[in-house]
Amino acid sequence: MRARYGVPLGIAAVGAAGLAYSAGFEARSFRLRRVTVPVLPSGMRPLRVLQVSDIHMVGGQRKKQRWLRSLAGLRPDFVINTGDNLSDPEGVPEVLDALGPLMEFPGAYVFGSNDYYGPKFRNPVRYLFEKAQGRHGLNGNPPAVGVVHNPWEDLRDGFDAAGWQNLTNTRGLLKIEGVSVELTGLDDPHIKRDRYAEVAGGPSSAADFSMGVVHAPYLRVLDAFAADAYPLILAGHTHGGQVCLPFYGAFVTNCDLDTDRVKGLSRHTAEGRTSYLHVSAGCGASRYTPVRFACPPEVTLLTLVAR
Repeated sequence: MRARYGVPLGIAAVGAAGLAYSAGFEARSFRLRRVTVPVLPSGMRPLRVLQVSDIHMVGGQRKKQRWLRSLAGLRPDFVINTGDNLSDPEGVPEVLDALGPLMEFPGAYVFGSNDYYGPKFRNPVRYLFEKAQGRHGLNGNPPAVGVVHNPWEDLRDGFDAAGWQNLTNTRGLLKIEGVSVELTGLDDPHIKRDRYAEVAGGPSSAADFSMGVVHAPYLRVLDAFAADAYPLILAGHTHGGQVCLPFYGAFVTNCDLDTDRVKGLSRHTAEGRTSYLHVSAGCGASRYTPVRFACPPEVTLLTLVAR
């Protein structure tokens, strides 16, 4: 009996314990990460940017809502929301409530695919197969059918009413205590809604500082921003790999970005020019895969300082 069933039962017990930890504890173990990025022109005062990404709000996530509301106590200079706020068509009021205190600060946003469409259950192993085949999102995959359409217009209207700037394939400008910050944004490349040609040309000479903003860090977008000499690019989407192996890291990024840069600060070079890239691991997960392992949910406070 022991020889025949002991090992399989032990493996099952370890698996169950891991699932309970990743869904019951780590997925709710919210962290604030602090990063310093030397990108500002010489003599410019530091800027504190709070990047919020991949909330994937589901009704009833009270702890996440309270934690997001508490972040207003950081008093950032401005807030950047890099998309995927929803994982529930009924979640818009809870997103707006959770971000309400942060919307008292200047801010801007782009949307991700989960703001537009409700999630569908997918076998997680498919991400590994798609990575091996070079297929990601709608880039090489057939268009999604039978999906739920989220009320993203209500989310947009709420952000706009608070004064946050919509960066959907356009540029915006924030004035912060006499400093002008230009923001160049794109719609989500994961579902081929990015239109870089509409914002191409690089930073404006009239702004004190410029940065690129996008949800999914696909290489074609990062190449375009870097080639146009944006000193900093902010993105989300990857969930930091979401389920990682300790001492190894992420298995997938859910885009064509390499796993070495699945989260945190790195650099990206194109046409001889180099930008800093910050990819947020996000603070949520799809309602169908509400787990995290060796990759806790996070929001990042970036302090931009002079080069």
